[in-house]
Amino acid sequence: MINQKLLVSGADYFADTYEINPYYTSSGISVQKAMAEHAEVLKCFKQAGIELVKVDPPKGCQDGVYTANWALVKDGVAIMSRLPKARQAEEAYAKKCLEEQGIKTVEVPGKYLFSGQGDSLRCGNYLFGGSGYRSDPEAQAFAAKTLGLKLIQLHAKPQLNDDGTEHINPFTNRVDSFWYDLDLAVSVIDEHTIAYCPDALDEASNQKLEAITDLDKIIVDFDECTEGFANNLVSTGKYIIMSNDAPKFQAELEKRGLICLTPDVTELRKGGGYIRCVSLWLS
Repeated sequence: MINQKLLVSGADYFADTYEINPYYTSSGISVQKAMAEHAEVLKCFKQAGIELVKVDPPKGCQDGVYTANWALVKDGVAIMSRLPKARQAEEAYAKKCLEEQGIKTVEVPGKYLFSGQGDSLRCGNYLFGGSGYRSDPEAQAFAAKTLGLKLIQLHAKPQLNDDGTEHINPFTNRVDSFWYDLDLAVSVIDEHTIAYCPDALDEASNQKLEAITDLDKIIVDFDECTEGFANNLVSTGKYIIMSNDAPKFQAELEKRGLICLTPDVTELRKGGGYIRCVSLWLS
């Protein structure tokens, strides 16, 4: 079973001060609505039988609700994230929270960026790692080696300007993407099954995924992936807590005997995060 114990915080400081991904806009954010959505997601987690470790959100951190980006955890060891400057205030707090759970924390060497579970998806002995936006390949390789996993390095397509050039985000000073974290393009259903959107990934990444023969693979519609945040889900292998705006994907999962819980999430997605993003898999 997967995702039996999750670390979650809260949306108390959710804001749009820093537009650090393509989803943030100047249209305004309702903290009250975000907090209500977050509570509904946690209710679904509990309904699925997931044990929750609830911590206070880090004060003043607009993205502190997205605990998935705090680390990558396996067997009591956490590879700690190195986040963009706008989120660096979360790092020390995340380390404290994990160590209070008795988890050993390990720092990524050098100055490499690492977006934690948001960009590093465990599936059995595989680690599907995103790179180029929030994580560096060297950090993914370090995480995989430290945790004893086989790395499959993937790369999502970049966000483009009107003239076809790659868009540089002014808050990260890096190329941006609508799938800046891999968990927006790929999801893990159980230890033997992944789902992904081919149109969100570059050709080399699709070839790598097609070459894997020991996993079952579900193809996710581009519109459901992008507009419906379909892949940003939490699965226990029995229950799927997922988007209520991905009917084709939901039907495929239910056809396989899985139970789908679909909270309404519209405010939290304005920060580029969704159901997977607000939870960190501890065990």
